[in-house]
Amino acid sequence: MMSTQGLDLSSIPNLPGYGIKHKKGNYARSVCFELVNGVRIEQAEGTTFEKPKFVKVPIQSGGRRTGSMGQSTTQEDYTAPLGDLLYTTAPAWDVLDRHVLRFYGHFQEAVVEANLENFRTRHCCVMYYLEDDTCHITERKQENSGMPQGQLIRRHRFPGPSDGYLGWQDLRIGDELHIYGRVISITECDDWTRQYYEEADMRQEGAIPPDQDDFELSQVKIAGAPKQPRTYEKVYHEVKIGGGHINKDMQQFMEWDRKVCRFYAVFDDLSMPQFERRPFEILFFLADDTVEIREKYPLNCGRDPFAIYFRRGPLKRGKAEVHGPLDRHRKKEDMVSLEDFAVGGTTELLGQRFYIYDADQFTRAYYADELESALEPAQDVRLPERTVPRPKTPPYTGYGSWEDSMGSVHHIMPKPPKPDFVKLFKYDGKILRFTAQLDNPKPEDADRVFILNYHLFDDTLSIHEPPQRNMGIMTGKFLEKGVHLNQITGKLFEVQDFMPGSIIKVYNRGFEIMEMDDYTQKFLTEGNVKKNFDLQAVVEKLREGMRQQFPLVRDIFRKFDADHDGVLTMVEFKLALQKWGFMVTDEEALIIMKHFDTRKDGQISYNEFCDALVDEDYTQEMMKTRPPLDEDPGNYEELARGKLQEREETEAVRTAVRAIGDQVYRHTQTFTRLMKEFAHMTHTDSVTCQQIVIALNSIGKDFSLQDVMRCVSYVLPEVDFQKVNYVIFLKAMVTSYHDLSGKR
Repeated sequence: MMSTQGLDLSSIPNLPGYGIKHKKGNYARSVCFELVNGVRIEQAEGTTFEKPKFVKVPIQSGGRRTGSMGQSTTQEDYTAPLGDLLYTTAPAWDVLDRHVLRFYGHFQEAVVEANLENFRTRHCCVMYYLEDDTCHITERKQENSGMPQGQLIRRHRFPGPSDGYLGWQDLRIGDELHIYGRVISITECDDWTRQYYEEADMRQEGAIPPDQDDFELSQVKIAGAPKQPRTYEKVYHEVKIGGGHINKDMQQFMEWDRKVCRFYAVFDDLSMPQFERRPFEILFFLADDTVEIREKYPLNCGRDPFAIYFRRGPLKRGKAEVHGPLDRHRKKEDMVSLEDFAVGGTTELLGQRFYIYDADQFTRAYYADELESALEPAQDVRLPERTVPRPKTPPYTGYGSWEDSMGSVHHIMPKPPKPDFVKLFKYDGKILRFTAQLDNPKPEDADRVFILNYHLFDDTLSIHEPPQRNMGIMTGKFLEKGVHLNQITGKLFEVQDFMPGSIIKVYNRGFEIMEMDDYTQKFLTEGNVKKNFDLQAVVEKLREGMRQQFPLVRDIFRKFDADHDGVLTMVEFKLALQKWGFMVTDEEALIIMKHFDTRKDGQISYNEFCDALVDEDYTQEMMKTRPPLDEDPGNYEELARGKLQEREETEAVRTAVRAIGDQVYRHTQTFTRLMKEFAHMTHTDSVTCQQIVIALNSIGKDFSLQDVMRCVSYVLPEVDFQKVNYVIFLKAMVTSYHDLSGKR
C-alpha cells in the first residue's frame, strides 16, 4: 500500500472517492466587518491595518531552586552544561519601547529673495522609532535665520525607497533619504545607533563633515567662535528649569544676610538752571553685593517724592548703560564693590559723581574689623543758608486801617484782621499823654503847645492843641484819632517813640516831646498801674455772675474748661476773671484760685468748682457763712505752675500719640512702608527715636523728636529710647489706638 506522506495532494484531481479532508486550526467564523463611528466598514489584515509586530527575545531561565537547605556538594562541584538559548516572541511596543535610532543630516533649499546667497543648508535630525517603525524629522533652530524651524515632518511611517515602508535597514551614513520631494544627506548618527547596527552586523560608516552655506559662514564671522554667549535670558531660563548656579554664593548669603553698609553722599546737580546739592543714601547689601541708592528729599524741595533713585541690584561702575535680555552677562569684576566707597572720596555711579561724606556706625565697624581699614571722620557738606531778599513794603496809602492794608501785602486773598481781645481787656481805657512842641517852627508857631494821646488798647494816636490866651490861632483838635505812621522810623507808633527829648514826625509835621503826666510816668516806671481790688467782693461778684449766666453748673464749668480735661488750670481761671472784667494781677488771681481749690493741689476740679459756686442744700448751724478769703498765697504758685506744666505735657503727649496713631492705624500702607524703612535702616530689630523720625520724614510724615519720644513712652513705658523694637512699637500703636479717648 502506498503511503500519502510526502505527496503533493493539491495535484490530485477532485474525483469522487479521491477527496482528502484538510484539518483546520481554527473553526471560528471569520468576521471582516466592524463598526467605526457608526459606519460598517471592512477590516482586513494588510488592507486596513498591519499585523502587530513581534520580535524574538531570549527566555530568562530561573535557575535551579534549592529551597532553604541550600545547594548540595554535588551541585556546587558539577554544573549543568549550557545548552542552546531558548527564544520566545513578544510585541515590539513592549520590548522596543523608547528605542530610537538618531541620524543627523542636511538638505539644501533655494533662496530666491536674497542677492547674497543662492541656497541655504538646513541641518536636521531624523529619528526612527523601532517599536512601530515610524519616523519624524526636526530641524535645529538657528538664530536670525528668518525661517520657521523646529518640527519639519511629524511622526508617521515614511514611504520606502521601493514599495512598502521605510525600514531601519534603509538608513545608512553617506546615503540619501528621499522623502516628500526633499533629499536629505545622512552625515552622522549617535553612539547608541552605531552600537545597534554593529550588533545587527551592519556597521555604519564614519561621520561626514556637514556642508556650510554663506549665511552660516557670515554668522560665524560676526559672532566669532561658535560658542553660545552667556546672556541674561540664558541665565534666567537655566534657573527657571532648575539648573544654573542655584547655590552660588550661599555661604556669603548665610553669613551676611540683613547686614547693610550705609553711606551718606551728595552730588552737585548742574543740569538745572539753579544750582542744587542733592543728598543721597547708598546702601551696599553684603549678602549679595547689590546696591540701592535712595534720595533724601529736604523739606520744601519742590521735587516729586520718589525716594528710590536706583532700585536694589548689581550696579556697574561708570556711566549708566541700558542692557537687554540678549546682552552679554556682565562680569563680577565690573560691578561696584566696597573698595569703591570711602568717606571723603568720590565714586562715579550712573553717570553721576557721588561724594561720600559719612557712614553709619555698623559700616565703620565693618571696615575696621573685616577690611582692617578705618574710615575718615564725617565731612561737612552743608551749603550756607541762602538769604532771600524780602521785598520792600510799599508805603501806607492812608486808605483803610493799617491792618487791612498789610493784609493786602501779605496775602493774595486778604481776610479781615482779628482783634487782639487780650490786649483790649488788659489796656482798656489806658491812655498815655505827652506834651510836645513843633520841631523847627516858624516864629509865630514857637509858643504853640500840643498834647499827644496814645491809646494802649489799639495803638492809636490823637493830637489836640489846648487854648492859650492871646494866641491868635484857632486851637482844638489837630489830628484825628487813628493808626498813624511815624515817618522817622517808618513803622507804626510805639510807646518808645514818645520818650521826652525824642522827635516824631507825622504827616510831614515834626514834634519834639517835652514831658509826660504823672499817670504816664508811673506806668512807664512801674510797668503797669495797679488797680486795687477788693478780692472778697471780686469772689462774690464772680460767683453771682457765673450763676446768672447758665442755669446748670456743668455748663458754666465747660464754658471755661478750654481743653476739656476736667480741671481748671491757672491760665483758664485767669481768663475767666478777665471775662467778667476783673483785670487782676497774677498774684491776685492765685489768691482767688486758692479759695476755690479746697484740696490745694494747684488745679480746680469739677467738684471743687461746684462747692465754691453752689450753696449747700442744708446746714446744721444757723446763718452759716463761707470761710474768709486767705490773701496769703504761700507756695500755691509753685503748685499751680507745676500742674499747668503737667497738663500741657499731657496734652502734648495726647496730641502726638493721636497724630502718629492716625498715620499708622488709618493708613495701612504707612505700616508697611515704615517696616521697609526700618529694614533698610538697620540689620537689627531695634532702632532709636532719631531713626524713627528719619523714617517718618522719608515717607513724607513730618514729626519732631519730642513728639516721637512722647509717643514711644506712652505705648512702651519702660523702653530705652536708644533701643526701640520697631515691630513691637508699630503693633502697640495699632492695638492702643482706640485706648486713647477723644475729646468731648
